Amino acid sequence: MSAASPWRPAALVLSAALISGCASTGTQSGAVDDTHHASDAAQAALSAEKTLNGVSSAPVYEDPLPEVKLTEEIFYKIITAEIANQRGSWQGAYVTMYSVAEQTRDPRIAKRAAEIALAAKQSGEALQAVRLWRELAPNSNEATQYYLGFMLMNNNLAEIQSVYTEKLKSSDPKQLGVMMLQAQRLLSRSRDKNAAFTTLQTLLEPYKNSSDAHMALAQGAYAKGDSKLAASEAQEVLKARPDSQLAVLTVAQASSQADAAKSLAAFLVKNPSARDVRLAYASILIDLKQLDQANHEFETIARERPDDISAIYTLGVLAMERNQSQKAEAYFLQYLQALEGKTGEERDPTTALVNLSRIAAERKDYKAAQDWLAQVESYDGRNPAWFNVQIRRTFLLAKEGKLLEARAFIQQIKASNETEQIQLIQSEAQLLRDAGLPEQAKTVLEQGIKQAPNNPDLLYDFAMLAESQKDITGMETSLRKVIELAPTSQHAYNALGYSFADRNVQLDEANTLIEKANQLAPDDPFILDSLGWVKFRLSKYDEAEQALRRAYQMRPDAEIAVHLGEVLWTMGQKDSAKKIWRDALQKDPENQTLKSTLERLKVKP
Repeated sequence: MSAASPWRPAALVLSAALISGCASTGTQSGAVDDTHHASDAAQAALSAEKTLNGVSSAPVYEDPLPEVKLTEEIFYKIITAEIANQRGSWQGAYVTMYSVAEQTRDPRIAKRAAEIALAAKQSGEALQAVRLWRELAPNSNEATQYYLGFMLMNNNLAEIQSVYTEKLKSSDPKQLGVMMLQAQRLLSRSRDKNAAFTTLQTLLEPYKNSSDAHMALAQGAYAKGDSKLAASEAQEVLKARPDSQLAVLTVAQASSQADAAKSLAAFLVKNPSARDVRLAYASILIDLKQLDQANHEFETIARERPDDISAIYTLGVLAMERNQSQKAEAYFLQYLQALEGKTGEERDPTTALVNLSRIAAERKDYKAAQDWLAQVESYDGRNPAWFNVQIRRTFLLAKEGKLLEARAFIQQIKASNETEQIQLIQSEAQLLRDAGLPEQAKTVLEQGIKQAPNNPDLLYDFAMLAESQKDITGMETSLRKVIELAPTSQHAYNALGYSFADRNVQLDEANTLIEKANQLAPDDPFILDSLGWVKFRLSKYDEAEQALRRAYQMRPDAEIAVHLGEVLWTMGQKDSAKKIWRDALQKDPENQTLKSTLERLKVKP
């Protein structure tokens, strides 16, 4: 075979006489009787043609192909190997294909042997074929990448170093930096991060004074968790190439968010067209809650790149966060218009439609909210947001006062799995609770529990409903079962413990339960509220104040304010208590717990 004259099996007129004649002789190793499964032979011929002609994903070989005369024997072996593989006999297919590769010295056949072994998840045979493939095509990047993948899997860092040493020596100087980063990224996937970084350092030692080597080392140091070294190496790059976006982004990546923001802002002053840096800077500003400045940066991105639809969408989200609903609506409409020219995954308008629905619902235009959600497509069940959108549509109907229609709508939603079925039951029960129909909600949950008696979510919802109806026994029984079924459910521990603390009973058990909940979720403000309340009931006022102040700082909620105020009032800090209660009244003047507490304590804040 020669590169100029590749095999063309189809041109040989693959006739039944050729296949049946070869098969009937019985002289070929691994011959297959073709009197049945005739379609296997046709499929095998197609696979053989692809193998030999380099169809589909076959690489462009940099190495010359061997000049080997095509014989019926060689062609027959490939055909029978493909048939055997299609019938599930990978061993025979692999052995035959590998032997043909050795016989012909054709790298395409070696590659096909590797593919057969890989499909059968036989790593040993696959590596053997890949070694042969690489031997026959030493300049093939694809063969080398397969080989390096096996070396990485076997943690053979020395061999990876050896391969890349030669690749770096033979690389075009313009591609040297790319090759170094390629080596770094491969090594960063190693299980032993420290050993991988040491290998990278050794590999790059001959180039240690180049900015490309410093960049690869910066990325490698960050990959192994050494932020200080990563920043130091990246700074070396910036000394030589002060406009390197990758270097300054690496410095930012290895720094705290505040320091990262400063370094990126300084870089943008000198390099205002550095889009990737501006995007990273804007994203950090969002994390730092500096929304006005983040908005300014995204406006700059959108102005410079009007076709950047992600910037338009982000501007819509930022406008929503800043309570600028009209501006947000305009951005999302602009985003939807821009999507019209897109195809595939790029064209998914779901999030924009959901946000437009939220904006409409906030102004109580429930019909418009419904109309936006109705445009969300299921994409044959491949859109994960579709199900939740249908649930949201149900609650919008209920807000319009159409409870019967809402229930009919939710009952026709098709669940694709048990989790979705449970969510439908929970949502229907919540609809009824919101409508002031707790008995009907209880019936829905009871029916759901009959279908899934050990589902913690349904049991927890039933417990909360039972508590609201003063069914203490039903609540306690359900919560204890939840704890038994889901011993890491912090909400169940907290709910049961708080119920005891609030009723001032079984305080030792209440304390144990809430402490457990706090261990499972130490930063949950509602659990901290429960912890403070049970400490108050146990007359541990200092601990109570500490927990409640932390909870209130995390979430200045009226219910938490009620408890913190009572603790302070009891401790004699009455002015502080009144201030807490006044603030709570301003935020939630109709809160019944707050009103009843002030009435019980005879306080006028």
